[in-house]
Parts: sequence; structure tokens; C-alpha cells
Amino acid sequence: MTNITQLRCINCSRTYQPRPGFYTCPICGSTDGILDVEYDYDYINKYISKKSLAGNREPSMWRYRPFLPVAQEGPLPPLRVGWSPLYRSGRLGAELGLKELYIKDDGINPTGSLKDRPSAVAVARALAEGAGVVACSSTGNAASSLAGAAASVGLKAVIFVPGRAPQGKVAQLLIFGATVISVQGSYEDAFRLSAAAIEEHGWYNRNAAINPYLVEGKKTACLEVAEQLQWEVPDWVVLSVGDGCTMAGAWKAWVDLKKAGWIEKLPRMLGVQAEGCCPITRAFREGTRVRPMEENTLADSIAVGVPRNPEKALRAVRDSRGTMINVSDEEILAAMRVLGRTSGVFGEPAGVAGTAGLIKAVREGIIKPEERVVVLVTGNGLKDVANAIKAAGEPIRVAPSLEALHKALGDLKLPNYGWGYVPEPRLAERR
Repeated sequence: MTNITQLRCINCSRTYQPRPGFYTCPICGSTDGILDVEYDYDYINKYISKKSLAGNREPSMWRYRPFLPVAQEGPLPPLRVGWSPLYRSGRLGAELGLKELYIKDDGINPTGSLKDRPSAVAVARALAEGAGVVACSSTGNAASSLAGAAASVGLKAVIFVPGRAPQGKVAQLLIFGATVISVQGSYEDAFRLSAAAIEEHGWYNRNAAINPYLVEGKKTACLEVAEQLQWEVPDWVVLSVGDGCTMAGAWKAWVDLKKAGWIEKLPRMLGVQAEGCCPITRAFREGTRVRPMEENTLADSIAVGVPRNPEKALRAVRDSRGTMINVSDEEILAAMRVLGRTSGVFGEPAGVAGTAGLIKAVREGIIKPEERVVVLVTGNGLKDVANAIKAAGEPIRVAPSLEALHKALGDLKLPNYGWGYVPEPRLAERR
């Protein structure tokens, strides 16, 4: 694979050549020895350019294949992942006093989340390595995405989820034919059991915090943002943070583009965690190593009390001169409402935690009105209908009569738009 030069340990800086089943630095161990993929940018620039992308009709993340840790030839999962829309949000921007706000909606991916991106890379690499089984632990979204991608190519998927995983997400796994192991404990318990089983059985490891190639899949969201903004770099990129891998991937996109000579500056990164589970924010503020926390938030996809890739996330925020912020569950539910009401984008709690953090950062003066901002919505609201109802409230219930309807609408004091309007007769009636 000539686009990759080496893997580098982020802890000790030792370098290694890629090989099947090699995921972490053996000297530093699986916790501290996280590897980073390094590329040959001269090679990349031979195969892809801004000009070639302008004429590229591939509507998926694979338009950036030379930037990814997969061979330039070979099988890929057939599901269309990526090239999700980037909306300029005038209404939400106006409410916040921002002149230029963009929303990246990754909830439109095949299984409804950004996690489809790393899972596509995992399945492509598993196929290249001849693996028959892929496995991971997940609070829900990574599991759904892996199960779907594996089903699309006929790979067997074994998924470990904590007992609290929402039933909607578990249903997706079962529909896709995955073997689902519901671990009656925390996400950390599910992670440990999955890691032991993967090592014992030799399955392909899709755990993003361990497998260095999966962060590369996540970076395609921001490669798309750069292209969709005509290579104009935003001032801020805002996103929710759980394990730390999505933050690491988002930052890696901008770093890769700068090293390749495609952009001249880098954005600042704003990472958002839930107050009820914020070990990375705490480490950022205190300047210490990450310490475990309880998982006490309704944003299940970012409820990671023992994050496995915190160092890459912390470096991304610090190197970008960015910051971390926490939001309450109430602020997340409010963000679900305001995002839907002002933009028509429906995100799950973890998917809109970034939006909640954006709102808070603007109010606290961290983000200025004149700055260009991109916020990532990382998961679709249909993944967690119970909390969507909690955010939105119940529908209006009326008896089946116009009198009951008029009374209900009158109680709401809605504008009198359209009431009493008599339509013009249709052409047939005029005759």
C-alpha cells in the first residue's frame, strides 16, 4: 500500500510498517500505544487533486480513496457512505448571531450515523486481509454501521453492546444478521469482553480506539466539508466527543490537507461532551491524564466513561488552539428542538451535543459572530425516538371534529394564516 509510509506511536514515536492484525505499539501497550497513520503526500497528489475532484462523480467517501488506508484497487462495501449534505443555516445562524454557520448532516448515511465511515474502511480492510469475521464493542452506532457494512459484503459480524443500548439500535443489528452480545454492564465491560474475544478468536478488530485505520475513515467527513466550502477553511469545527476518535479524525482531515498543500491554514476544534460523562473535558481543563467517570447521560453514543483514544482528541484540540465544553442533558434536548425547528435536521442526542455546545460557546463569547463555523450532526434522531419525544413533547390530541380542532388551535394562539380563506373555484366549476 504505497500511500502509507508508516504507523507511528503517539506516545513513544516508534514507527512500524503496516501488517494484518497489528493495531497498537507493542512497547507502550494497547492503552497508551495508539498508532497514527502517516502518508506519502507526493504519492497522494499523483492520484488526486482539487481539479480531479471537481470532475469526480463518485458521491461517496471513496472519492478520497488516495487519502485512505485502503489499496487503490480492490473490493469496497457497496453501500453509499458519505458525501453528506453541508447546509448553510441562515435561521439558526441568525438566532445565534452568526453570519456564517454550516451544518454537516451525517445522519443521512446508510445506518444513520457518521460511524458508517470508519466501518466502511474496516470492512474494506477486512476483505483485503481475508478475514471472515469482524467484531467490535459499541454503545450502538458503531455496531449498527459495522453490521450493515458487513451484511453488504457477506462478512459475519459479532457485536458487543452494553445492556443500556437503545432498542432501536439493537434492532438494526439483528435485522442485519449480526451476532449480538448484550453485556450486562457498562460500555467499558463490553469493550473489555470484545477485546478478549477478538484476541482469542482472531477476528478483525473494528474498535476504533484500537484500530488506527478507522480514524482515517472518520476524517472523510471533514475532507468533504473542505471541498464543499470550496477549500475555504472554517474558523471553527464543532462536534460531540465520546471515545475521542471522531475528534481525532476530524482534525486529521485538515492536517492531511495542509501537508498535501491543499489548504494554507487550520481550523480551531471545539469538542463537546455531556456533563454526565466528560472525562476528556476534565483532562483538558486540568492538564492531567484521563480518569474514568460514571456514564450518566441520555446521549448514549458519547457516554464513554473510560475513553480509549483520549490522547489523539486532546492533541487535536490543543494543537488547533481550540477548546472543550460540557453541556447538560437539558441543553442537549433543547438543541434537538432548535436544530429541527430552524434547519429541518433531526439529530439524536449525541448527534446534536455539538450543536448544544455551539449554542453555549456563542453565548459565552468563545465563538465570535463574524467567524465561519461548521457543526457536525453525527447521528439521526430516529435512532433514539424516546428522547426525541422527550425533547419535542407530545402531539395535540383532538376529537375528530372541526370544532375540537378550532378550539385546540385557538388555545395555541397560532397566527390566523389561512383560516377563513375561500379558494378560487376550480376551472371545471367556473364553467
